[in-house]
Amino acid sequence: MAGVAAHFKCENFQRGGAFKIRGASNFIFSIPSTQAARGVVAYSSGNHAQAVAIAAAFLGIPATLVMPWDAPRSKIEATRAHGATIVSYDRHKDSREAIGKKIASETGATLVPPYDHPRIIAGQGTAALELFEDLPEIDALIAPVGGGGLLAGCAIAAKGLNPRLRIFGAEPEIANDTYLSLQAGHRVEIPPTNTIADGLRSPQPGEITFPILQRFAEAVLLVSEEEIKSTVKFLLSRLKILVEPSGAVAAAAVLHHKLPGDIRSIGVILSGGNMDLELLAQW
Repeated sequence: MAGVAAHFKCENFQRGGAFKIRGASNFIFSIPSTQAARGVVAYSSGNHAQAVAIAAAFLGIPATLVMPWDAPRSKIEATRAHGATIVSYDRHKDSREAIGKKIASETGATLVPPYDHPRIIAGQGTAALELFEDLPEIDALIAPVGGGGLLAGCAIAAKGLNPRLRIFGAEPEIANDTYLSLQAGHRVEIPPTNTIADGLRSPQPGEITFPILQRFAEAVLLVSEEEIKSTVKFLLSRLKILVEPSGAVAAAAVLHHKLPGDIRSIGVILSGGNMDLELLAQW
């Protein structure tokens, strides 16, 4: 249906249901033990929150997660189930960064950024390393873009193994900050968006991730809300796997013919599978 050979890296099967465990664990396991004992704090709509909670529980240290009140209920409940403390905020009014920094300052906990840190980026890039162990012959790689940590890490890993490989990102049309930033040549910030891809609502690409994307990404491809929805349903009905909207954005770009016509084989990162079943039932 897509007109290409599409090979899926199923991070929806990952611990915590998403790729985020890679970067979070790489960062948290690198914190000196005396500092780690004070705990960690992070802000996230869900998948990074779960990953931080899981990694913290593995080390037996406290974790506080700043999450928007309208985050998917399944993500909030799963994060709490791993023993984390949840602090809610209104993403239309409050600054999650300010809340996270305040908690870290008051408690001495280490702030674990969702994407904009070298150890986070390096951890996420292991998804591409594993993909290439199985598929060294693919022409291109595509991944969803929120803050850019996953695509930046995967681009570094993939280009290091095959400099000729073509790298693409995928974003929702209504959350196109990285697309606009690449067009402008500098980071562009957009207003809060209600895209169904809740994990891709970062208002602008990261300060560290953006130059990496400028260097390695050929393009960021945009998909509509309906294209994301139809891809979630397609993956469930045809591949028999549940992929959340954010995780399906790269597949949506492939399925809906957004790629250049000369690509024959592509690796597609399905970045997560944490979705409220009530929302899925509505679709």
